[in-house]
Parts: sequence; structure tokens; C-alpha cells
Amino acid sequence: MTSPGTTRHDDAPAGEQAGQHAGFVQGMAAWAENHRISPWRGSFADFIEQILPGRAALLTRSAHHYLWDMMRWNGQTDESGRFRCRLFDDELFGIDEAIDRVAAYFKAAAAGSEVGRRMLLLLGPPSGGKSTLVILLKRGLEEYSHSSEGALYGIAGCPVHESPLHLVPHSMRADFRASYDAELHGELCPHCRARLEEQYAGDFLRMPVERIHLSEAGRCGIGTYAPHDPTTADLADLVGSVDLSKVAQYGDEGDPRAWSWSGAVYAASRGMLEMIEILKVKREFLYLLLTLTQEKNVKVSRFPLIYLDETILAHTNLAEFRKFLQESENEALLDRMVIVQVPYTLNYREEARIYRKLILAAAPAFRDVHLDPHVLHAAAVFAILSRLPEGEDKETERVKKLRVYADEDVDDLQHADIRRLRARDKAPDEGLSGVSPRFVINALSHAIISAQRNSLSTMDVLLALKDGIESDARIEPRRKRQWVDYLVLTRKDFYNRWVKADVHKALFVSFEQEAQDLLSKYLDEVEAMLDNRQIRDPMTSEERRPDERFLRAVEEKIHISDAGKQSFRQEVVRKAMGAFKRGEPFGLGSHAQLHDAIQQYLFEQRRDVLRLVGSAKRPDDDVRARISAVEQRLVDEYGYDAHSAREALNYVTTLLAQE
Repeated sequence: MTSPGTTRHDDAPAGEQAGQHAGFVQGMAAWAENHRISPWRGSFADFIEQILPGRAALLTRSAHHYLWDMMRWNGQTDESGRFRCRLFDDELFGIDEAIDRVAAYFKAAAAGSEVGRRMLLLLGPPSGGKSTLVILLKRGLEEYSHSSEGALYGIAGCPVHESPLHLVPHSMRADFRASYDAELHGELCPHCRARLEEQYAGDFLRMPVERIHLSEAGRCGIGTYAPHDPTTADLADLVGSVDLSKVAQYGDEGDPRAWSWSGAVYAASRGMLEMIEILKVKREFLYLLLTLTQEKNVKVSRFPLIYLDETILAHTNLAEFRKFLQESENEALLDRMVIVQVPYTLNYREEARIYRKLILAAAPAFRDVHLDPHVLHAAAVFAILSRLPEGEDKETERVKKLRVYADEDVDDLQHADIRRLRARDKAPDEGLSGVSPRFVINALSHAIISAQRNSLSTMDVLLALKDGIESDARIEPRRKRQWVDYLVLTRKDFYNRWVKADVHKALFVSFEQEAQDLLSKYLDEVEAMLDNRQIRDPMTSEERRPDERFLRAVEEKIHISDAGKQSFRQEVVRKAMGAFKRGEPFGLGSHAQLHDAIQQYLFEQRRDVLRLVGSAKRPDDDVRARISAVEQRLVDEYGYDAHSAREALNYVTTLLAQE
């Protein structure tokens, strides 16, 4: 889909396409150079001589510490001192709080706290970003393991690619700590212990070591387990089983070489194990995983404890979690989990970014459809309204809350009111239910398929959402009525304001200057009124009293009462003086409420002209030229195409006729 600021690749000039091709080829070459595997292979003695000096602290990191270092390698601290990981910047929007909590978990675990002995569980509604967050962490681990800072080494041929430092005998580990100021943890796996005795006669210095690179596809350091039918699920999927084809070769089911090391926990050793919909698995699976998290050991028949160091990151949905809570025997399991809620975003601007990302990943037939500049924001407003908890809030309160969550200035709210609107303890379920991004994208797809043109207006999409609600058998009738009401609220309190502003600005070329002049006039009149002084008329040079009628005409547009006009004017002057002291201009964006008032005042002054332009059934040449100029300006400057510009002009004309 096309939108303001985007250009279709097919329409780009040949020279530009050639430049894009050359840039892509260069980027591929640079990526290949950076990711070229730098093989290192040698004996454990070579490893101690060549690799260990100066890197002991890095080579003894736990899996949690390694993952936290990966996040720091991909992150930065902003001006406010807040850590941001760039891994998520282009994929996850509006869930910064959840991401911060995940980062805090790994930071605490890396420091060696008890948090590292707890499983991390991401909990949230479908399509909220849980799986994407985990996938991005996995991709980050793969990338980090190719860097010099993230270099990992393992015993060559080890089924769990364990650290070669496990070869250091326990009797020498105190000396290791004294020599390198680093602590060693872990035991050799049964497979490597058997190899050490049989192939190298116990001479651990001859054991082969190699550099390893984490890879989900290569089952090295990244594992994934997805549940299937609980009645047929087998622990072997996690911990492996006897390989009958090798029992005849080695003659003993207890020989480590006759064991199938294909379980997901072995693939994830040294890195991360993703458990999808974890609460659907049998309880014995959970106990095994929680023991692994807490003790870093797995017990399977015929073998002693197997040491595995890995991060277990699980996720589940709210329905499964609530079912899990109802069983009292799960209390002990819950106590050994760190639960991070990943709700839907409540910021409609961030929600719109999610839709744009999904659109850009869609088929070309969808990407080529033009959307007017308010389509995604309007759909997002509706989605956020559905995610706010049901209550006795009036429509105006819901609208204010939505604007506060989008970081918009709502100047008639005091700081205490804003804190109240943001207070999660007042509404703990906010963002955990309601319309998902997939529902909105499905409605967009339906609107595209149904449309007879490659252009969608906001009204087209709102109608498609209404149709999607009414035709969805999963939604109960009461909720259907409520969600349709939210569509009406979206149109009335958001889209109408946005589209009227666009048409007004497009109609009057000098709008910005007119509005700024009007703002200056308002400030002059207010200052004179508050100072009880007269104003010199620039045309006649005569002095006059401040124009109270003009001031009230502006203020009434935003429902400032006669009793409240004095405090409003004083607030405006305080803000203007504050901007002056900071050396900043006091412009239209400096006071959102006054900006709306001036915009509406100008709109009212030009209402007749707009009606003439928009409603003339048989326009003469002058009116036709004016209509054409307005539509063209909407296309050139405000992100419309010819169809949506015409629709916007007609829609605003209809609104004016109803007022």
C-alpha cells in the first residue's frame, strides 16, 4: 500500500533503480564479510594458550549473562538514562514497558541474583508481540555469536556444545579463579566424559575445541519447543531417548553414544530455549524445565545429572494462564516464574506503526493501494477504544484517556488528572483484551478486495471494520453493539477533526500565516486586558480598549466559560512568557487547546467559502479552479490521492451542512 512519503519501486526511474541495485549488492557483500565464519580449532591446550588469556570473564559467562551482553551490544542509553535495545526498534511498537521489564530480568540474572533461577514467562493476548520479541532475541543471539565480543567456544563433537572450561578438574578450579578472577561452573556431559576416557585416555589437554556460532536452524544454542496433543506428548521431545539403531553397535543402552541427543534442551544449551504456549504441556514437562532453570541440571534415566546452562523463555495466552491459575497444585510452579505481561499498546500512533509494518510485508497487490493519511490512525483509535476496560466512563473521558496515552496535550487536564488516567491500578486489564492488530488488518484486506479502485479512504475502512464486527460469529451481540459505537466515536471525535483541518488548510494557502497572525492578535489583546491598558490600532493609530468580543469568540470555540476565561488567559500568558525566557517562539504548537480554538475560529470565518467550493453542483470556471486547487493541494501536501481528496472535500462539506 502506498502512503505519504513512500515511492513504489516499479515507478522509480531506471537510474534510481540501478543505484538501489548497486547499494543492495554492496550491502550483501558487507554482510557476508561481517558474517564470514572465522573457524578456530585446536586442542584444549591450544585454547588455554591462545584464547583464554584476557578473555576469561567473557568465556565463563552464564547464558543469562551472555544474552544480557547481547542486548547491551545492540543497545544504547538515551538522554534520560533509559536503556533501549535497537533489536526491537523496527518490529515492536508501543510495548516499551514490557521490553524494559524483560531487559531488567536479564540484567538482574546476569548479576547473579536469584532472578536467574526463575523461568521468564511472557503473558499476553494473541498478536500482542510475544513471539516477535522472542524471535528478535534469537536473531540477536545468532548475530552476536559472530562478533568478537560474543565469540563462543565448545568441545568439538559435543552434543550440547558445552564450554571447554568444563574440562578443568575441580581440584584446579580454585587456581583458575585465583589466576583469572573468574568463576567456573558446570560438569562434563556423559558423552564427552566417555570420549575423554576412551579416545584420549583421560588427557583433557588433547580434547578438541572449536569456535561455535549460535544458530536456530543448526540447532546450536537456540532451541524451540511447540506443544502438540498433551496425551501423546513425550518427554523425549525435550531430553531425548535411547537410539535403538546404535544400541546394537555399542551393546549397552546406557552408553552415552547410544543416546539420541536430539531433545530441545540440548539444542538450546549455551543459549536460549523458546517454549511456545508452555501451559499446554504436561505438568512433568514444567517440573523438568523449572528444575533445569533453578539447578541447571537435567536427569534422564541411565545417566547422572546432565549440566545445561540456558535461558528458558516461555510465552502463553491469557486463557491458558487463567485456567492454570485455577489449579491449586500449580502454585509452586508459579512461584518459580517471573511473569512479564505483554499487553496490546494503548498508544494509537504506535498501533498505526504496527499496521504499517504488516502492510509493508504484504503482497504487492495490497501494498500498491493508496491509503488516505488518516486510515491507519483511525483504525488504531478504534482498536485502542476496544482495549480500554468497560466502565461508567463517559465518552469524553475515554477520548481524553486515549489522547493522553498518545502523548497528546490535553490542556484542560491537570497533572493529577493525567496521572489518574494513566494509573494502571485503576484498570489492571487495560490492553489485555479487545481488537487485535490481525482483526484490523483482516478488515483492511477485505476493504481492498471489495474496492473497485486502488484507493481507500478512512470512511471505507471504518465501514469495513463495521462489516467485520457484524459478520464475526465469535463476538457476542452486546460487544458488537459496543464496538460499533466505538467506530462512531472514532469518526466523530477524531477523524472529523483531522479531515476538517486538512481541508481547511488546503483551501487557504495562507492558513499557517493567518493562524499565527491570529495567535499574535489574541496574545496582544489578552496581555492588554490583563494589564488593564489600551491598544493602539495599527491602521488608525487610535487607542482602544481590548476587543473582548474577539477574545470570547475564540475562547468559546473550545468551550471556555465566562467564569473560566480569566484563568485560561493567565495560563496562556504564562506559557508565552515561559517560551520567551527559554528563547523559544510561542507558536501554534505551543498550546494545543488554543491552537484548536484558533483553527475553529478561522474555519468558522471561512465556512461560506468552503460550502461554495465543496457543494457547487454546476460550478463556474472560478469555483471549478478553486475546487481543483484544493484537491491538488491535498494530494501534494497532505498525503491524499485524487480519489481520497475528492472524498474528503465532499465529506467536510456534508459535515458543514449538518452543523
